[in-house]
Amino acid sequence: MNEAFVLSILVITIRAGTSLLYATFGAILTERSGIQNLGVEGIMMVGAAASFAAAYHSNSAWLGLLTAVLVGVILGCIHAFLTITLRAEQVVCGLAMTIFGTGLASFMGQRLGPGNSTMVGLQGPAFERIGIPFLRDIPYVGEALFNQDILVYLLYLLIPVIWIFIYKTRQGLELRAVGENPQAIDALGMNVTKTRFTYTVLGAIFMAVAGAHLSLGYLQGWADNITGGRGWIAIALVIFSTWNPLRAVLGALLFGGINALQFRLQAAGTTLPSSFLNMLPYIVTILVLVLITWAERRARRLGTPTALGIPFVREEKK
Repeated sequence: MNEAFVLSILVITIRAGTSLLYATFGAILTERSGIQNLGVEGIMMVGAAASFAAAYHSNSAWLGLLTAVLVGVILGCIHAFLTITLRAEQVVCGLAMTIFGTGLASFMGQRLGPGNSTMVGLQGPAFERIGIPFLRDIPYVGEALFNQDILVYLLYLLIPVIWIFIYKTRQGLELRAVGENPQAIDALGMNVTKTRFTYTVLGAIFMAVAGAHLSLGYLQGWADNITGGRGWIAIALVIFSTWNPLRAVLGALLFGGINALQFRLQAAGTTLPSSFLNMLPYIVTILVLVLITWAERRARRLGTPTALGIPFVREEKK
């Protein structure tokens, strides 16, 4: 393989893995608090559609990103209200969120273009690549790592920040404790409901921003099913990473790399069927997920939050 081919693989790996990692971080924060959200795919879809529509009509990618954040707040509040306040079944609520989000995004894509026409094929403002002087000139990796859009650079900062927050701060300790033993946290006088609500909404914001990166950064446009199952991959990567943000980075790079490879192979005119190449990222992710889950269970340290998916019911004080 020549240097240009390898460089193109690295560039696409970083860009394809970025939206996936935002979504995975959102799911990790939500599940660390004990709330399961299987609506990642739907939230990403609505975030992608709303952000692109807002950016197109306002001619501002930043306003599009802000719209995605607002979408995350709204959908996160809905999911939190159903699962925390009403104590509805979390798996069912998540699946309903995905079905609702997918349908809403498709409807928006057909109605929010110019004159209420479809958004498919439109070109709007997007986050363009910004090359960092000197760093982009580093051999082999400089162009891939330091000639990216602003959301990729923001992700570089978020990776250590989220890890430090979860494992090295008091707030992170409280987050993990709520996901492990909410009754004990409640006995200490902390507000379990508020904590779970906060991280459910924050997680949804990350998921919506992941969708915004697809439509404003990576693909720079809108198409039905724009996420292509990335929301489900993010859910799988939460387990793959054992709820650890640093491991999630490895999983996202793996998926992004396989995704980039299949694009390059198709462009090179390989004889392999295109349907097989499209399946390849998901096949590899499932295989890795099975292997890592088997290994972690053998070691008896999978890391699943003990109270994940269990509604919190505060005991009456006598």
